Amino acid sequence: MIKRGHGIGCMFYGVGNTGLPNPAAAFVEVLADATANVMIGAADIGQGIATVSAAIAAETLGLDYIDIHVTSADTLTTPEGGATSASRQTFITGNAVKNACLNARKELEKTAAEFLNCTEEELVFECHEIYSNKDETKKMTYAELMGSMGKLGRLAVGAGYYNPNTTYLDPNDMSGIPYEIYSYATTICEVDVNTETGEVDVRKVVSAHDVGTPVNTAAVEGQIEGGVVMGEGFVLFENIEVDKRTGAIKNPEFSKYIIPTTMDVPEIYPIVVSSDGDAGPYGAKGVGEPALIPMIPAVTAAVEDALGVKFRKLPILAADIVAAVKEKEAREKEEAENK
Repeated sequence: MIKRGHGIGCMFYGVGNTGLPNPAAAFVEVLADATANVMIGAADIGQGIATVSAAIAAETLGLDYIDIHVTSADTLTTPEGGATSASRQTFITGNAVKNACLNARKELEKTAAEFLNCTEEELVFECHEIYSNKDETKKMTYAELMGSMGKLGRLAVGAGYYNPNTTYLDPNDMSGIPYEIYSYATTICEVDVNTETGEVDVRKVVSAHDVGTPVNTAAVEGQIEGGVVMGEGFVLFENIEVDKRTGAIKNPEFSKYIIPTTMDVPEIYPIVVSSDGDAGPYGAKGVGEPALIPMIPAVTAAVEDALGVKFRKLPILAADIVAAVKEKEAREKEEAENK
């Protein structure tokens, strides 16, 4: 028999390390051809920090994304970036890139203000142009600006870092400021459960995430979709078998350690919720672990809703479902006979 169930999972997630120093740094140099080199220590493991850094640099300097060349995770040349964990890189390294670009922009602003005969404070850097926000007839191209920089022997280079505004937690009552910003998410899913075989078909998933200002919406949606599938695997497939005597893993191969394939991916509807990300670079927040976390309780709740039973451990394998169904049926039969 196929039974359908629905589940919902909600979460809030503190971005970064818990109440600990958590800095990252960046270097930037604006070149004579109106492009820029950005150097970050962050390791890009698929989440897109190089793309995000390029976008933040372009926004800050008034250039295009394609004008930014990012060098990342080279321990010989790039500055400290911290761990690619805790969903922190967009927030922390992103802020470091922004600060480095603002530092480099000071020399650009000085030269542009002299050229346009205005104050540095009124300058706007946008789309390869620099102009006064009080008189837009006062404007120059980036090429003109870099030409003036060259004639004056000035270089636009900058370094910046960012460390979240947190405090250590009090060991007595755990009070303090563990995180500077939080990400929020809600996931709803629909499943079909075969009570005879224990197979679960995750049919549809809606996953909404507050990411502050999305720096790259397509990347955020991809992150959400990946988290959904990863959460599905966590709940329904991935089971580490350990030899209790030696502690060795008994199923280290993917032929025995089962993960979802493309055939298991449900219909996924990612929803990117924009909000004020406060301290994040242009309001951006993290979406690493948050993409995964709410999917786990959502799938679990959906299976429980379909069967009317509770599961106390994960993963919920087919054998667990068949056993739970038989136990429930036996219990209901016994209760009916005792009436």
